Amino acid sequence: MSFDLFVDTSRKGISIAIAGKPDDASCGTFYKKIVDPEARGETLSKNLDNLLEQGGISLQDIDRVMVTLGPGSFSGLRTGVAFCQGICFSGARKLYGVSTLEALECFSEAPDTAVVVKARKDYWYLRLNGQEFFDSTEDVIAKLRAKEPKFVVVDSTARDDASLTEFFSAKGIETILDEGKPLSLWAKLFEKHEASLIQEANYIQPSYFEKEH
Repeated sequence: MSFDLFVDTSRKGISIAIAGKPDDASCGTFYKKIVDPEARGETLSKNLDNLLEQGGISLQDIDRVMVTLGPGSFSGLRTGVAFCQGICFSGARKLYGVSTLEALECFSEAPDTAVVVKARKDYWYLRLNGQEFFDSTEDVIAKLRAKEPKFVVVDSTARDDASLTEFFSAKGIETILDEGKPLSLWAKLFEKHEASLIQEANYIQPSYFEKEH
């Protein structure tokens, strides 16, 4: 049996999960997850040990690792990527780095889905039609109005923003909250990305990159 490990340290705290491969009948239904919004990077190893113990498996049973590369907290991203590099260094398992927004997009099964999550006050990260943006509320609404996706994955801040929710309601756009979803939904990204043991620094998308004018 072999399993996938998913790690997200790009936002608040740590989310980590182990899942059986969907095409493996012997372990495809296996899923264990820890979400700790107050955790810091130094607890990653402990959380992984806890998951392995809960599942009755060992690190040797994991052969694919997926880690989010941002946008998000630079210190969190650096820690998450370094941790995943470390457990993949021997070559016993493959490492995949993916955009955080692309991962969140997987929480919707519909192809016509956008992602809107908070960057900082009155600014948002937007993923739309495979492109990613750092925009003001006004610019996000303008881009969404031009494309009118049927679904949008949002965080709690976007869900509660008056201007965004008014727009979503007026256009009949269904919102999908980014909480409580299994990280194993990201598994489809294994087929879209090449494994890479070494993630260069410019793969990481920190939260403070500047808006282009």
